[in-house]
Amino acid sequence: MGQKGEETRTRLLDAASRLLESGGYFGAGLNQVIAESGAPRGSLYFHFPGGKDQLVSESVRRAGRDISALITGLEATSTADLLSQLLAVLGDRLERSAWHQGCPVATVALELSATNDAVQQVCSEAYQSWEAALRDQLLADGHPDAEDLATTVLALIEGGLLLARAHRSRQPLIRVSRTIKAIL
Repeated sequence: MGQKGEETRTRLLDAASRLLESGGYFGAGLNQVIAESGAPRGSLYFHFPGGKDQLVSESVRRAGRDISALITGLEATSTADLLSQLLAVLGDRLERSAWHQGCPVATVALELSATNDAVQQVCSEAYQSWEAALRDQLLADGHPDAEDLATTVLALIEGGLLLARAHRSRQPLIRVSRTIKAIL
């Protein structure tokens, strides 16, 4: 694929990601993706012959990689410091988006995990990669119960993002950060 084709594909994924995160699977119609991306209609099916499910799956997969890279890329002195930074970055992102962009996977996971096996699998893989990155950091800090802590921390982060979005306030993220520091 040439540079122009790759740029079009990226624009389609970017538009799908924004729409999915703010409105979920059912709030991200293909016509909206095309309009927001500025891509020709034929490009959508050229780049995503599997249609909406392929577009959604690739968008969620990419978002999963982005958050994993964020987790592993933060410079921190401890897991607690890393998580404090992560919550600050996610909070900044959420606030900048006028409370529309919380977790790039959660909305889709909540809508489709019970009914769409292919998309559910991609959501599960994204969450597993985040848990693995957190577990590795916890192990490096010497936590013997790193597997359980990683799941707990991820649940706290996801819950904090949901509450912050619902309340349109960073306060839940601040409380989650304090709680994480206390349990670590």
